[in-house]
Amino acid sequence: MKKHAEFFDQNHDGFLHIPETVEGFKQLGIGAVESLASAAAIHTTLSAKTRPGQPFDKDFPIIIENIKLAKHTSDSGVYDDEGRFVQEKFEAIFTNHAHVKPDALNSDELDELLKSNRKAGDFKNWLAASTEWKLLYRLGKDVNGFLPKENIRNVYDGSFFHQLAKQLNNTSA
Repeated sequence: MKKHAEFFDQNHDGFLHIPETVEGFKQLGIGAVESLASAAAIHTTLSAKTRPGQPFDKDFPIIIENIKLAKHTSDSGVYDDEGRFVQEKFEAIFTNHAHVKPDALNSDELDELLKSNRKAGDFKNWLAASTEWKLLYRLGKDVNGFLPKENIRNVYDGSFFHQLAKQLNNTSA
């Protein structure tokens, strides 16, 4: 999970601040308003979880070293409780949900995945998981509407964001 979060740490100090997260989203091609709204939601939700025992901080910083403490339920289980990647859970996404292409998910298959991961009564985390996956789908799908396995894997290892930002920077230059 740390590698995933580190993309947004623009000054590499181990802490995420709202302006850094906004800038990271903008580098991914997300508009200013959506970037700000997303950053605000992420920071107000995750800051206290990554700062156990610390007093309230109006700036809502996220401590990357503690990002595993912010893992939510109703997720795919690809990150374990220590924030480590679990290959078997990753492969299960495709074994169980990739019906059209074995190495990619379409929109309907993604919805199936999200529904299968829901824990009863866990509405807040259903929303979190859905928002994360739908954003990934929007950013990472191919021209045929499939989210390739490689792009999903690269989100988990942290490289997808860097690759996309570089690609977008090269096309706008």
